[in-house]
Amino acid sequence: MFTSIRASIGRVANVYRTPIVVSRVIPVRGSHMIGVHRDTPENNSEIPFEFTPENEKRAAAIIQKYPPQYKKGACMPLLDLAQRQIGFTSISAMNYVAKKLDMPPMRVYEVATFYTMYQRKPVGKYHVQVCTTTPCQLCNSDQVMETVVKELGIKPGEVTSDGLFSIEEVECLGACANAPMIQINDDYYEDLHESNDVVKILQGFKNGSPPPPGTTKREDCEPYSGPKTLLDDPLDVRTVTRSDL
Repeated sequence: MFTSIRASIGRVANVYRTPIVVSRVIPVRGSHMIGVHRDTPENNSEIPFEFTPENEKRAAAIIQKYPPQYKKGACMPLLDLAQRQIGFTSISAMNYVAKKLDMPPMRVYEVATFYTMYQRKPVGKYHVQVCTTTPCQLCNSDQVMETVVKELGIKPGEVTSDGLFSIEEVECLGACANAPMIQINDDYYEDLHESNDVVKILQGFKNGSPPPPGTTKREDCEPYSGPKTLLDDPLDVRTVTRSDL
């Protein structure tokens, strides 16, 4: 009996010691996320930063929206403003925002490292964000990513040698009804079911004539067969409102 038990245990142990061979190839995507800061020639605290006069006025208008004791609530829009000024959220820009809002710098770092909208290192003139969350993935966002990588010759987290493009893999961008999609700078390009659609968009940016944003297959996000609801003209509230109001 004990011999039989030992033999069984031995067989189980051998199974776990046996190398497992996976027959299919699982693609590995590089990560661009930065959890810590490392000084680089283009991003270190010795590089001075301050808002331009125009952005200083914008920053003042943003801060005025918050009660004085809660002005740290302006952290996110000020970081966005700084990023739009220099192209990314540098350590100097974060320190500047912290000083302007009377916040510990670490609190600003926490915000900048939590939200993927803040680029922690320089990106291309045209920053391509490919959504690969579930709705887009089910609509073959892998094909979109493969096409972008092949067309630009770089991987996520990298910048083309001419500084024109960079790629980032992101979570849901809120255009699930028109999946798959990409975001280039502030604009959405949706319904990218064909590789040629992606190539045409990137070629347009390369040639200096960016295509208009939106969906490539339909208007807005109605069904392909046309809208099914809200077919009548909108109600004219003047017909149901007292004339003396």
